[in-house]
Amino acid sequence: MEQMNMTQEEKRELRRKRRIRNQVIAYITVIVMIIALAVGIVYGVRALTQSNEQQEIEQQQKVEEMIGTEEVIQTPEPTTEPMVELTPEQKLDEIVNAGIEVMPLEDKVAGLFIVTPEAITGVSTAIQAGEGTQQALSQYAVGGIIYFSKNIQSEEQLRKMIENTQLYTKYPLFIAVDEEGGSVSRVADAGIGTKVDSAKAIGETGDSDKAYEAGTTIGSYLADLGFNLDFAPVADLANVENSIMDGRAYGSDAATVSPFVNAMVLGLEENNVTACLKHFPGIGSTTADTHNGLASTNRSAEDFRANEFVVFQNGIEAGADMIMVSHMSAPSLAGDNTPSTLSEAVVTDILRNELHFNGVIITDAMNMAAISDYYGADDAAIMALKAGCDMILMPEDFEVAYNGVLEAVRNGTVSEERINDSLRRIYRIKYADKIAQ
Repeated sequence: MEQMNMTQEEKRELRRKRRIRNQVIAYITVIVMIIALAVGIVYGVRALTQSNEQQEIEQQQKVEEMIGTEEVIQTPEPTTEPMVELTPEQKLDEIVNAGIEVMPLEDKVAGLFIVTPEAITGVSTAIQAGEGTQQALSQYAVGGIIYFSKNIQSEEQLRKMIENTQLYTKYPLFIAVDEEGGSVSRVADAGIGTKVDSAKAIGETGDSDKAYEAGTTIGSYLADLGFNLDFAPVADLANVENSIMDGRAYGSDAATVSPFVNAMVLGLEENNVTACLKHFPGIGSTTADTHNGLASTNRSAEDFRANEFVVFQNGIEAGADMIMVSHMSAPSLAGDNTPSTLSEAVVTDILRNELHFNGVIITDAMNMAAISDYYGADDAAIMALKAGCDMILMPEDFEVAYNGVLEAVRNGTVSEERINDSLRRIYRIKYADKIAQ
């Protein structure tokens, strides 16, 4: 009744107080819940931290227990790989390959030729090596120079010419000569060095030591003058009547001749003069002279293998580094009348593969009529290389031959790797002294 008697204003005041009280109660409830939640979080974090710490302690204890119970593994001492010592042959290969790798193609091709000084200088007779030689060798880095009697006037002149020639070249040169003894003695005939007897005269003594003495004598004076290549000894057999090699061969029987050829090779090589056996497969079996035209033999392949090849095989085993192939045609070996120099069957199949000769194979002089009357200088040089020869001796026209081979390499007729193979054999001779240092 009392409440009913309350004024309207009093009722409004009462409702206001109730709202305030309810709000305060709600705020207090929220605050209590927040405090409770905060306390719960604090206890949860502490419990989790204590749990992680406990796990870490337990893990550490386990690690310590493992360390205490397991054997200690010793770290192995570092081992040093032993240095692999290269053999002399491997060292030589590295030197040779490094040199060839940086050679321009023009120099590679020129390096396959041995020529007269006149062929590159254009003079009629070269008796000195001056600016003309220097310019020529700068343009054409030939593999070697060969001297003849006309180039020799005196010991002092010859020595100076060779010395200057070697100074002017970019690469090591073969300085070559035909010095067999007897009638083929370019240097000794000029009164320089000691002249030795012919191969025939030495062979007739029956004493192969005489051939060694001849090789030593020739090798000694050639090396002293600056020569490093001698186109000797003759390994032919003078085994037909009026043989073209009569007088220049040690005899006609392979068993008798072989020791003389071997001894001559040894005498030259011991004086650092490269010996060159000639004239494969055996031009002594013909009476014709390839200087003047064609020469051929009807000797059978069986006869060659039982006779001439025996001498060359022995010379190879004695250490000859170079073999000269003749222009004689031997149909029983080549299969046709192709000059041996241009025959792959003779040069590669027989000399390289059958007789296992790994040294330098050089042609006989390519300006001989047996070649020049039938082939151009460029074609002949290319054919010789394709047959398996490594070096071209005295082409009829050096520039024509050189440019022909260069173009053949550029157009793929002759591969550059084929040229590199020949250069490797050539430079194994030229750099052989490097592995002794």
